[in-house]
Amino acid sequence: MVQSENTIRIPYDKLKAEFLRILISIGFSDQSAEKCADIFAMNSADGVNSHGINRFPRFVRNTLEGFVKPEAVPSLLHHVGSLEQWNGNLGPGPINATFATERAMELALGNGIGLVSLANTNHWMRGGTYGWQAAKQGFVLICWTNTCQNMPAWGATDPRIGNNPFVIAVPYKEEAIVLDFAMSQYSYGKMESLKKEGRKLSLPGGYNKKGEITTDPGEILESWRVLPVGYWKGAGLSLLLDIMATILSGGLSTHQIRSCSSEHGVSQVFIAISIKALNNFPSIESSINQIIDDLHNSTPENPTSKIRYPGENVLETRKTNLEKGIPIREEAWKNLTGIRMNPRG
Repeated sequence: MVQSENTIRIPYDKLKAEFLRILISIGFSDQSAEKCADIFAMNSADGVNSHGINRFPRFVRNTLEGFVKPEAVPSLLHHVGSLEQWNGNLGPGPINATFATERAMELALGNGIGLVSLANTNHWMRGGTYGWQAAKQGFVLICWTNTCQNMPAWGATDPRIGNNPFVIAVPYKEEAIVLDFAMSQYSYGKMESLKKEGRKLSLPGGYNKKGEITTDPGEILESWRVLPVGYWKGAGLSLLLDIMATILSGGLSTHQIRSCSSEHGVSQVFIAISIKALNNFPSIESSINQIIDDLHNSTPENPTSKIRYPGENVLETRKTNLEKGIPIREEAWKNLTGIRMNPRG
């Protein structure tokens, strides 16, 4: 996030305490509130305010409207081998996703690979959260979610497919290499954040209502014509991710998830791989080091820039923000601290 005159730095603990206060006041237990508050605060600490403080008010609204059930927990529907299907029971998306990631890792410990699918769950916020969770424990994680209809198929003008975020995470040293991206060139959360900051997209991200390609996030949010990554390739991948999430979970598909404002009842898949079970495990770290070293030796287009692997910027951002405070728009902080609910009980 680019700091400006209307941006302030808030200590991580102070931001988390505000999330915690509000979550408890709307019906979360102390334990559930702690988990959710930590995820929202860490998303902002990692520089992803779009799925941290900026998304939090919508999470609160969805909870108050009954789309998110604060104390609901997943229930097992079916189990065969290293594959399990669970009903998320509309519990908090971040907590359900954390559970599914942990369960996939447990299955992978005994089988080498574990697959957990979730039907009837809620928005997981930032998918990379679960990639970091698994990779820092030594597992590869591949996971994705479907969404409401928020992206046109390639060559279409009306949204019929979802931008279906997709994550691949690999353990690397004490941290991870984490690729986390939506099937749209920019996520809606990112465009909403840039619009609030009065900034343009660095590259075209969609079309305005006149059918003209644009870098104005406001125009794209108005038209709902986001550009798929890789054009027809991203649109095709989005469709297949939706199909796979639907059949593996037995849950709703994108065309059945009606409301984009609440976006509840989504389907998700979490696949964990125990690399310690692999025959070549002793040489994996060396192999990754060689790949990353070669990547870092790339010739940058801009001599002052550095070629980084997915997630490398996050590590630097997190370190700075935990030391100096998290950059947050004053308006967003004022709105957060202004949320007041009746005390629990």
